[in-house]
Amino acid sequence: MELVMIFDMRAPDFGAPREALFAAALDMAEWADRVGFDVIGFGEHHGSEDGYNPSPLVLASAMAARTRQIRLRTAVLLASCYDPVRLAEDLAVLQILSRGRVELGLGFGYRPSEFAMYGRRVEDRFDFTISVANLLEQAWTGEPFEYEGRPGRIAPIPETPIPILLGGFAPKVARAAARMADGFAVPLMEPAIWQTYRDECRRLGKADPGAYPNQGPTFLWVSEDPEGDWEWIAPHALHVLDSYSRWTADAYGAPMGPYAGGMTAETLRESEAYRVLTPARTVELIEALGDDSSLYLTPLFGGIAPEKGWEMLRLYEREVHPHVPRGRVPRWGVGAGSS
Repeated sequence: MELVMIFDMRAPDFGAPREALFAAALDMAEWADRVGFDVIGFGEHHGSEDGYNPSPLVLASAMAARTRQIRLRTAVLLASCYDPVRLAEDLAVLQILSRGRVELGLGFGYRPSEFAMYGRRVEDRFDFTISVANLLEQAWTGEPFEYEGRPGRIAPIPETPIPILLGGFAPKVARAAARMADGFAVPLMEPAIWQTYRDECRRLGKADPGAYPNQGPTFLWVSEDPEGDWEWIAPHALHVLDSYSRWTADAYGAPMGPYAGGMTAETLRESEAYRVLTPARTVELIEALGDDSSLYLTPLFGGIAPEKGWEMLRLYEREVHPHVPRGRVPRWGVGAGSS
């Protein structure tokens, strides 16, 4: 089972102070590394009212300095928000700093405001992102290259290659990932697109990535009092869901994917994607997921107070973690975090 801790650093007005959340995130990353988590996942968005983290590489660098073995996965980094040459340099330094622990989930984006902010066109996102992936691989060879008429050469270059995972919902993204990337970062709760990726891998004569790995809930909270904790968790979860609903509506004309149906505090509790469980029920969930699966914890979800997050993590460490199977860990085939 792959254990993933996710940070998006949202800080809505009703949540914990932003500086406290960032300080806690660094401490929690160190805890996750010590306990034996496999991955820290970093999302990225820009111009969000709640301050969703716009700088995943800065946060990843800080966490790299506080950890020793946990992998650092962008899920996903929005290619259209970067100069590709500078991105190649920053990722190279992060890979060296982290001693080879970076996994680059590279995304195409969907929010019109983010493209406008960085002077890009939504219509160009697929071709541009593919060009960025190609440029990164070329730049990391250390050989001279040319990008848009600009000569360049990256130094230093990382000794350990950085795996590139393409991430997105569209079938052409899945096919591109099979063709040119090291893996496919599938949005959580979107298993159908995995089959497109798998079929294309097999068509191209590449190794079969296998069936879609079992995924834990998008949000999981370990609690000794699930009913009581739902009362204060629900506003944070509804805030996150409402945000994604509005973002996808702006992009597509109506809420899309898991945000299409709308959520209330009541329907949220019935969802399989958002779970608040006792330790015993969490262990049952882990057993049902099996070895070839991923489990996600988001201890600062939607601006949850760090002290609440720490209570949950310590309960998890004491009563759940000893029961986590540590056999095969899925790699380079699933995503981490929301989009």
